[in-house]
Amino acid sequence: MGASGEWVELGEGLRGYSAKPEGSGPFPSVVIFIEAYGLNAHFKRLTERFADAGFFAVTPDLYDGAVYDYSDLPSALAHLKRLDDDTVMARTERTLDFLAGQMEADYTSVGVIGFCMGGRFAFLANAALASRLKAASVFYGGGIGPVEDAFGRKTLLERVGDMQAPMQLWYGTEDQVIQPDEHGRIAEALSRAGKQYTLTVFSGVTHGFFCEDRESYDKEAARRSWRTTTAFFHEYLGT
Repeated sequence: MGASGEWVELGEGLRGYSAKPEGSGPFPSVVIFIEAYGLNAHFKRLTERFADAGFFAVTPDLYDGAVYDYSDLPSALAHLKRLDDDTVMARTERTLDFLAGQMEADYTSVGVIGFCMGGRFAFLANAALASRLKAASVFYGGGIGPVEDAFGRKTLLERVGDMQAPMQLWYGTEDQVIQPDEHGRIAEALSRAGKQYTLTVFSGVTHGFFCEDRESYDKEAARRSWRTTTAFFHEYLGT
């Protein structure tokens, strides 16, 4: 039987969905950042998958209960535009403080992972909250290194000097949101700053390839990236 998740209060009105392995722990911890569609069934299952893989996992509800269908991109993007980077990082700190208060969670071994909108937040957290993180995994994070961000946000490449944790980045060759030239700018900035990272681009897959509820889902790319990501987190966070 797989892990069963539950809604938890993270503090100051923020809630999240959390799951943990069986046993007393403490277990390495993972904070998951949602896509622009909200904390939906996919992210609940993903939180539980991380628990089954041996991690104390928590997904903060950055949308405060709002969830949008994958067919309703305009509403999802409208909500995304209302998010502020500083507020999201403050809420991430709240989530880390929650983990610090859980006996089963090893708050000294925390990784972050994010997808789409959440991939950008995972990248940012690796800089803004560097002292509290040991690993980061970024799936097709939009707005990290474009020439100009479509939503008027600050691009994040000037933050790479603050990063301390090793990082993975995942993309697809058919992603029209994140073009190859952006992959190059991200890789150059990280390499010039002397940071440890891997950047993987799957051939023939597009944005959102990891989510089994989206039309863009690619089973093989999702399987391979999941296997590599969980091994990466176990290496840098412990078992």
